[in-house]
Amino acid sequence: MSLRHPQARFAVIGQPIDHSLSPYIHKAFARQWGVDLDYARIELTPETLADGLTQFASNGGLGLNVTLPHKRSVMAQCVSLTSRAAKALAVNTLTFDGDGWHGDNTDGIGLINDLCQRHGVDLRGRRTLLLGAGGAAYGVAPALLDAGIGEMVVCNRSPERADDLVDALGEPERAHSRYWHDLQEQAHFDLIINATSAGRSATPLKLPFHLAGRHTLAVDLSYGRAAIDFLAWARAAECDRAFDGLGMLVEQAAESFYLWQGERPETDAVYADLRKLADGEGASE
Repeated sequence: MSLRHPQARFAVIGQPIDHSLSPYIHKAFARQWGVDLDYARIELTPETLADGLTQFASNGGLGLNVTLPHKRSVMAQCVSLTSRAAKALAVNTLTFDGDGWHGDNTDGIGLINDLCQRHGVDLRGRRTLLLGAGGAAYGVAPALLDAGIGEMVVCNRSPERADDLVDALGEPERAHSRYWHDLQEQAHFDLIINATSAGRSATPLKLPFHLAGRHTLAVDLSYGRAAIDFLAWARAAECDRAFDGLGMLVEQAAESFYLWQGERPETDAVYADLRKLADGEGASE
């Protein structure tokens, strides 16, 4: 088997972009087929986003990964969106053809593949607490519901944003929003996902320990230093298991790679190598 586009140009766009591990990941994937992939980091501001996409395509660019702050704004540059991107209201993967840019979102499937395939988690029926209602939460919430979790409670410091996310999910019998102070009255959850940026800010999360039980799985969508506080809380709360978002990062990249190249890379060795590099770092896509 061979890659569909071994000579094409690829890149990740965002601002800032120096932290991104995407070039390392995609080049490692391509080496499994003996290909030295052309994959770069391109810093684009919101003002230069549209022109940057046009220039990249005119210079032979075929695919782009998208990180902050462009995951939502880049939707306006797309001629089509997959159902995953439409549900997430965000795009993290762009593919160019003669018609223009086509948008997809692989964050949700990246999380599901990491939890279910790498860690052997059965998500079915799990009562889930989703902390945060920003782009990261939008990216994973639909996929979690599709994976068969039970009730989803969305909690955000700005409650109206939690309401907006729950409304967008369109499953009022399964997805509910709650105020932050309501957490004091919630029973324990089977799955707790931190999709906030608290680990990268000066305002740490303060969560009651009773939210977790002996069988609770805790997941932070960040990794490295940004995940330290939440994972420490999970250990103190005696969660059964706790993971950061590094595996999700690798798996969402693998899904993008498949969309572009038509081949699914092996991810375990790449994940193991990145674990050594990322421990102690605070970057996230």
